[in-house]
Amino acid sequence: MKADDFTFDLPEELIAAHPAEQRDRSRLLVVPRRGSFLHRSFRHIGEFLRPGDLLVLNDSRVIPARLFARRGTGGQVELLFLEPEPDAGGEVWRALVRPSKKLREGEALRAAGTELTLRTALGRGEWVVAPGPGGEGIRSLLGRAGEMPLPPYILKRRSALHEGRTAPEDPERYQTVYARAEGSVAAPTAGLHFTRELLKELRGRGVRTAAVTLHVGAGTFLGLEEGSDVESHLMHREWYTIPEETAAAVAGTRRGGGRVVAVGTTAVRALESAWDEAGGAPRPGPDSTRLMIAPGYRFRAVDAMVTNFHLPRSTLLLLVCAFTGRERLLQAYTEAVAERYRFFSYGDAMLLLP
Repeated sequence: MKADDFTFDLPEELIAAHPAEQRDRSRLLVVPRRGSFLHRSFRHIGEFLRPGDLLVLNDSRVIPARLFARRGTGGQVELLFLEPEPDAGGEVWRALVRPSKKLREGEALRAAGTELTLRTALGRGEWVVAPGPGGEGIRSLLGRAGEMPLPPYILKRRSALHEGRTAPEDPERYQTVYARAEGSVAAPTAGLHFTRELLKELRGRGVRTAAVTLHVGAGTFLGLEEGSDVESHLMHREWYTIPEETAAAVAGTRRGGGRVVAVGTTAVRALESAWDEAGGAPRPGPDSTRLMIAPGYRFRAVDAMVTNFHLPRSTLLLLVCAFTGRERLLQAYTEAVAERYRFFSYGDAMLLLP
C-alpha cells in the first residue's frame, strides 16, 4: 500500500483553530457500514448506543510539554518533551528539539531562567535532555513554564488568522473532562467532545464506561512520507495500562452481547495491543506498543469507534480506514468537507458503527 492512497483534499478554512463553544455541541457524522451517512450534534450520540454497550475512554492527561529555550548564541529552539528516560528518577527526558541541525551534544540551553543540557542526539531531531548543574528539575520547569503542546496545524491556522499561539481556553479544552494520568504530549481528541453531564446521561441509559491509559507520544505528529510504502513506516513506542476492572468489563460486555465502543484511536490501540484471544479480553497491566493498524488488520477487541477527522497520510487515518474500509471512509470525509465539518484536534467527530 502507498501512503498517497490515504489522502484527501481539505480547504484550509475547515481546520479548526478553536474548539466548539461547548464540548458536546460539536457535530457528529455517523457512519454505518452501509447506507446513508447521518448528521447529528454530538450531544445526541446516545441515539446510536444501546444498553449494555461499553464506552472505553483513554484517561491520559496532557502535560504542558512544549518549552522554548535559548542557545548560547542567542538563537531560539523549541523543545517538545516526550517522556522521561527509564531509571533516571523522572528528570532526564527525551525531547524533540527544533531546529536541531546545528545543535551539539553537551550544549547548554537556557529556558525560563534555568539551564538544560543536551546530553545525547538520538536522530530525527530527538535528544536526551537533562537539567543543568544545579538546575531546576524538568517536571517542575514544565509545570511552571511549559505550554500545552497544541498540534502544528492549529498553530499554523491561528497564525493565518493573525491570532496568538495560545488561547485562554487551551489549558481546559485541550484536555478531556476525565483526564487523570499525566503523560501525553497530545490530547486523545475524540474524548474532548464529552461532558460530565453527557457521560452521566449515557450511564443512565445503560451505557457503561471503563478507562484505559495510553500516553500519546511523538508518533501522533509524524505522518507517512509522500510516495512511501505504508509497510515501511516505523511506529513510535507508546506506553499503556489496562486496569483489571476494564479487562473484566470488556469480557462481560462481550458475554452479554453488548458492543465495545472505543473513544479514540488511542483506546483502540491499547485494547487491540493487549488483546488475549484465548481469554476473550485484553490482558490487564502496563505494557508498551508499536502496533500499526492499517487496512487488512482484523479487529478483535473493538466493535465501534468514536473518532475525530484525521490528517492525510497519517497512521490515524490508516487505522480508521482499516476499521470502516478505505473507500467508505474517504467517502465520509468527502461528505464532511461538503457539509463544512471542522477538522482535526479541535474539530468535529465521527461515530463509526459495526
